[in-house]
Amino acid sequence: MDDGDDIYMRSWTGTIIGPHNTVHEGRIYQLKLFCDKDYPEKPPSVRFHSRINMTCVNHETGVVEPKKFGLLANWQREYTMEDLLTQLKKEMAAPHNRKL
Repeated sequence: MDDGDDIYMRSWTGTIIGPHNTVHEGRIYQLKLFCDKDYPEKPPSVRFHSRINMTCVNHETGVVEPKKFGLLANWQREYTMEDLLTQLKKEMAAPHNRKL
């Protein structure tokens, strides 16, 4: 959590270590996740603080665009932030992102 005093637990920091055999290998990426009042019914907003080149990430803002990232586009209440980070790491290793 970003703020220990936040009783609503809305703002989180996530970390992803780049997957092996990709251009992301060995790099550490930091993300900010924000859960609005409608969470878990609606997905959190996700923004990379570390610069990254992926097809689902806005190159200027670092925001993960829900329409381009399946887990956010098809969000279900049962999904967790761990699921989100895991799926982003898998997306880094996807053929269309391996060489970006």
